[in-house]
Amino acid sequence: MAEMQARPTNFIRNIIDADLEAGKHQTTHTRFPPEPNGYLHIGHAKSIVLNFGIAKDYNGFCNLRFDDTNPEKEDIDYVNAIKKDVNWLGYQWHDEVRYSSNYFDQLFGFAEELISKGLAYVEFSNQEEIRSMRGTLTSPGKNSPYRDVSIEENLKHFHDMRDGKYKEGECCLRAKIDMSSSFMCMRDPVIYRIRYANHHQTGDKWCIYPMYDFTHCISDAIENITHSLCTLEFQDNRRLYDWVLDNITIDSRPHQYEFSRLNLEYTMMSKRKLNTLVTENYVSGWDDPRMPTIAGLRRRGYTAAAIQEFCQRIGVTKMENTVEMGMLEACIRDDLNENAPRAMAVLDPIKVVIENYPTDSVEWLDAPNHPNNEDMGSRKLPFTREVFIEREDFREEANKKYKRLVIGKEVRLRNAYFVKAERCDKDENGEITTIYCTYDDTTLGKLPADGRKAKGVIHWVSASEGVPAEIRDYDRLFTVPNPAAAESIDEILNPDSLIIRNGFIEPSLLESQAQQAFQFERLGYFCNDGTKNEAGNLVFNKTVGLRDSWAKIEPK
Repeated sequence: MAEMQARPTNFIRNIIDADLEAGKHQTTHTRFPPEPNGYLHIGHAKSIVLNFGIAKDYNGFCNLRFDDTNPEKEDIDYVNAIKKDVNWLGYQWHDEVRYSSNYFDQLFGFAEELISKGLAYVEFSNQEEIRSMRGTLTSPGKNSPYRDVSIEENLKHFHDMRDGKYKEGECCLRAKIDMSSSFMCMRDPVIYRIRYANHHQTGDKWCIYPMYDFTHCISDAIENITHSLCTLEFQDNRRLYDWVLDNITIDSRPHQYEFSRLNLEYTMMSKRKLNTLVTENYVSGWDDPRMPTIAGLRRRGYTAAAIQEFCQRIGVTKMENTVEMGMLEACIRDDLNENAPRAMAVLDPIKVVIENYPTDSVEWLDAPNHPNNEDMGSRKLPFTREVFIEREDFREEANKKYKRLVIGKEVRLRNAYFVKAERCDKDENGEITTIYCTYDDTTLGKLPADGRKAKGVIHWVSASEGVPAEIRDYDRLFTVPNPAAAESIDEILNPDSLIIRNGFIEPSLLESQAQQAFQFERLGYFCNDGTKNEAGNLVFNKTVGLRDSWAKIEPK
């Protein structure tokens, strides 16, 4: 009972509860049906968590089915990427992966049945003529001149379509419904078209392919889906979904339910537009860490747990809204704050020479991997006479609000000693090149005997023992909350969405794994990209900052 109470509640789960209580279904059977024409994005994650979560919580089943009816835009690489993403999010589909193409023979038979019932006909008008016959939202459509051709003739034409006797675009198969319907999707929609394209599953067996709206509902019925969940843009299409199933001979009768899609600030959720970003080289690929794809988020350091938590927090409703990017970033911060080990890295290094520290000495200091979790253990940090600190962590002079290193003042080097800045060197341009300090050897792990306090605590990396690394500082790809509404991508690109820094990391990070996340102390959360740059150095990607740098400043 406690487990039942812990389940999320939404209108879809209420429907399922009522169906099970009434005996309408004995179990639940959902499906996640992506089209393999691109990588999955965070919007698909909402559907994955919903469909697979329902199957898990109700001890039911969830199929992974590829609605692969458009071979020109599909690719086996997309199929494999989608399977990887679903597994990575923590879900396993029921039985084997399914494809709508598995049902092409049955779909052809159902199309023949509609023709035989006088409910479908072969259309020889071109696309422009079909479009003009459909009418508008305020005016009814007009019947096609081919609408009342005999059943026998339509069956012959349909078989000729299958047998490759017509060119692409020469004809198509339309459902015969109602050209005066107030719903455009019911005005004799096209349900089959000719495409001479190799299919990633069926090869060259077929030259005609069913349309999505015809295929989807029949695939659901063949698989005995009980609750077919989709987003609100398919709400009107539910009438076509029901019409097809009402007019073919099939035992199963699934029902479609719609929920609001995920709209996330500063991102695009259209695979077509995301594909444009890839093909026109605005990003490095579908898994670019600036992309809202699951692969991109994973490479950026997002965890499956954080994405699942985000999907639970935003909930499932019928109300369209746009979710703030800060909510997604808060989920990964909460996760990594608790679970990511700490490490030190310097992104914009400036050298510090500790003049009273022994030359050529390397002292290995103990540092906890997590300040609040002793079970995560500790690591060894090499401390040497020369270290790197962040350039912004030093000023020659500063007011009392500046809590970092200043000439004549002391700070603590994280997990190490108090150091005091004495002087600095500059180059011919006035840029500081080296800072000279002294250290108090009595302050390792404790305060000075006289009780004085450091001005602040800053991070550091040994200059001789530290490891050079490429740090990719990622930010939002777009400067506006709704980039999909912009006329030009170039006008809304964030010029600082990727800043590459050559810094230094502590040597323990050489043992890190691909996509392993860390909190670089005082800097943010970063993960190992799993690659090396041209110099052979490890690459780390910034996942998110310690705080939301995009947060709106409240007026005073």
